[in-house]
Amino acid sequence: MASWRTTLLGILGGLAIIIKQLIGAFDDDPATVFSLTEILAALGMLGLGIFARDNKVSSESAGAT
Repeated sequence: MASWRTTLLGILGGLAIIIKQLIGAFDDDPATVFSLTEILAALGMLGLGIFARDNKVSSESAGAT
């Protein structure tokens, strides 16, 4: 994992959204609403965080040709 900063921030951001949605889905308050759109956005954030490259990482050290 050459881009640990981007990966870490992507995972933390995505998990924060997913955990918030799961808490809202399983609480007993009918006013809270589960949002599948936010879950999909969080999964996208996780993917971007995992596959993106940090600005401090060169193309060569990231394994690009």
